[in-house]
Amino acid sequence: MAQNTYTRRFLISGLGLTALGACTGVNSFNRPAGHSVDEGAFGNPTMQNMLVHNGSASAVSHLGGRFAASVPATINFAFASSHLDATARAVLDQQADFMRQFPEVRFSVYGHTDAVGSNRSNEALGRRRAEAAVRYLGQKGVSRSRLAALVSFGETRPLVPTQSRERANRRTVTEVAGFVEGNPLVLDGKYAQIVYRNYVAGSAAPS
Repeated sequence: MAQNTYTRRFLISGLGLTALGACTGVNSFNRPAGHSVDEGAFGNPTMQNMLVHNGSASAVSHLGGRFAASVPATINFAFASSHLDATARAVLDQQADFMRQFPEVRFSVYGHTDAVGSNRSNEALGRRRAEAAVRYLGQKGVSRSRLAALVSFGETRPLVPTQSRERANRRTVTEVAGFVEGNPLVLDGKYAQIVYRNYVAGSAAPS
């Protein structure tokens, strides 16, 4: 009887240690802080945390808002075309003027289509549109290395939900993507100087 009681106590103690180990075992101490909230996006939560703490995430957000408020971010296309018409080129000229004033900043161009056609053909068309915009910006003096991504969303993100031809959905959108690695101002973390730089060409110097 006494032996059975001892055995039961031993098993209960062992189960308690196992449960405790599952919660506070050696492996848990070796995991990075916040590992449980990483949803599998290849370290993006960790990267975002670093950007927030060193100030660059806030600076990118401010610059993105400034870009969108200063110049049109979107150009549109004719049906089934990636040709840049005069209106699109005029918008890209404004984007290029902004970009040249911020050589520390990278940009992304996203291509979109309307819903007419197959998913595969629209994805390819969206990419051609993004590539056309990037080529033009490069011709206007913006380094291709600063145009971070050529991404096609095809027909998946319409502004106007319709299956018919819709010019508003046939577009590219340019956005601030981040900072150029290796730039001295970025390495020093002087993001405020970048965000609040007076970029208006031809503005009068303060007296």
